[in-house]
Amino acid sequence: MDKAMVHHGADNKAMVWESSDKLAADSRLNLGKVEDHRPSVVDLPTVESVGHMQRPKYPTTYIETLENHLKSNIASGMFAMGDAFKNAGLLLAPILTVFLGCLCVFNQHTLVNCANKMREKRKLNYYPNFDDTVELSFDAGPPLFHRHAKHGRFAVNFFVTVAQLGFCCVYIVFVTSTSQQILHYFGYNMEIHLNMVITQVFITITILIRNLKYVAPVSLFATVITVVGIALTLYISTEDIPPIADRRAVASLNQLPLFFGTVVYAYEGISLVLPLQTEMKNPEKFSTPLGVLNVGNLIVTILLLSIGFIGYLKYGEAVEGSLTLNLPYESILSQCVKIAIAIGMLLTYPIMFYVPNAVVWSVIVKRWGPFKKKILYEYILRILLSLITFVLAEVIPNLSVFISLVGAVSSTALALVFPPLCDLSIRWKDQDFGTLGWRKAVDFITLVVAMFGFCTGTYYSLVEIVNSFKN
Repeated sequence: MDKAMVHHGADNKAMVWESSDKLAADSRLNLGKVEDHRPSVVDLPTVESVGHMQRPKYPTTYIETLENHLKSNIASGMFAMGDAFKNAGLLLAPILTVFLGCLCVFNQHTLVNCANKMREKRKLNYYPNFDDTVELSFDAGPPLFHRHAKHGRFAVNFFVTVAQLGFCCVYIVFVTSTSQQILHYFGYNMEIHLNMVITQVFITITILIRNLKYVAPVSLFATVITVVGIALTLYISTEDIPPIADRRAVASLNQLPLFFGTVVYAYEGISLVLPLQTEMKNPEKFSTPLGVLNVGNLIVTILLLSIGFIGYLKYGEAVEGSLTLNLPYESILSQCVKIAIAIGMLLTYPIMFYVPNAVVWSVIVKRWGPFKKKILYEYILRILLSLITFVLAEVIPNLSVFISLVGAVSSTALALVFPPLCDLSIRWKDQDFGTLGWRKAVDFITLVVAMFGFCTGTYYSLVEIVNSFKN
């Protein structure tokens, strides 16, 4: 049985998947039984997981965990918030951003609570990750959920893989678009497709680094220059701001689905919530009122609102899928900011790539392994997966629409579908939904919002992609 261990000291966006027969045996001995003695999927020896986690030897402090939480959320989605505000309007966008942000954070708390309940109820000797939590929660629920426990695990791993590869595609488009402007500024007129190929060559070199120990310092450097880039982007964009009356207060209705996908994409850290809690020295402080989850997401929300509001107010309908593309062309400071952020995104790619590679590799090993030339085959898989992201980035070069599509499809499923389903499953038997059933109401409202955003966001994103090909 493959077990996932969070590599202490490395960026929490990446996890190393290792095999541990002893841990597998211990886990099976301590899995506990379902109260009504139905055959439980988690009691079977065939249960597989890419999510089992053990406490690290040197757990992180509150501040270190908060830093890791911010690192997992400060990425390309923030720079797209100007475009998101354009799709909602200067008045409506902040309201909807706060609403969706609260919904995402509430569901992160729900996921943490479900994981903790399942660990306590089943007396597990490991910390369940996202896929574990979904399977265990579904298995503890009514027959409708119980029958699909295995499918729930598969669906989580599928959407995590799609989401992470989607992020990688966005990074390729982001880096290529930005570097294209930089090259033009310095007098080099390179064809954009050639530029994308060169970018892919650099990316291929970085993904061949298998040990996260060597990637972690690079990730820290990428985060630092990205934060500096955000600060300078906001500083440059606040010069000569036009009056608020010049911008639309509310955008047209058919643009709102694109706004939805971008905002949910920006809250991209739900798959790392459980690993972050597991690594804490005092895990109980993770989800308290002033815990890492609330404080971290408050900071993220303030940044998203600031970048979105200033970006759209400054550049109006001309705002790009990345705010950096709107920075003054003649300014050398703007070019330095673009260089810094492009490097930051380029170096973040291998971190984002680790998770889908590990998920797919564990499936391949389970189906066809073990391999005599394990490292060779893993390198082949890394290159093939990376080429898939390159082809998708080449085919869909519209950055803003790409972000909205990834957000509407994968981010919505992970952030707004699985947590309420887990909560409903666990509470259904005892009907433990709080006063007047408020938790059930919130769960169903979340699912309705998720399905509306998923369907409309996907549809309008695909329409925009088709229109971009026509143009």
